Amino acid sequence: MLKMRQDLQTLSRSLATVVESMGYELVGVEFHPHRTNALLRVYIDSASGITLNDCQRVSHQLSGVLEVEDPIEGRYNLEISSPGLERPLFKAEHFVRFAGSEVRIQLRELLDGRRKLIGRLLGMRDDDVVIIDNAGREWRVPLERIEKARLVPEL
Repeated sequence: MLKMRQDLQTLSRSLATVVESMGYELVGVEFHPHRTNALLRVYIDSASGITLNDCQRVSHQLSGVLEVEDPIEGRYNLEISSPGLERPLFKAEHFVRFAGSEVRIQLRELLDGRRKLIGRLLGMRDDDVVIIDNAGREWRVPLERIEKARLVPEL
């Protein structure tokens, strides 16, 4: 199985320096290991949105950095993406910024018998993400227990 030579947070900070110097926001980084070909997905955004040309520019820059730093053992694909309608939420600032939005959260482990939560995002309290589910129950979830969080598109 392929693995990271450094942790994802360290890699994210390194990539953020490059992405932000180009005028974009680094939304987050995902690593999906696989025996033969892993995937490193980097989400970027800007006030004017993201085009294919933006993704290509960032891909070109990050490819050079990744080649030098060599943070992943073995082969992997680099994918640059806009956050899209189902925007992933990675940082505390994201949960504050999108308060009021509907979210889908997957937890690393069970919380009161549940691993998946859907509800209205209320924001952050201390280090906890706070949502209210459709039944009206308020959930406080420690940020480090969240495996994946995404906005639910409101069309």
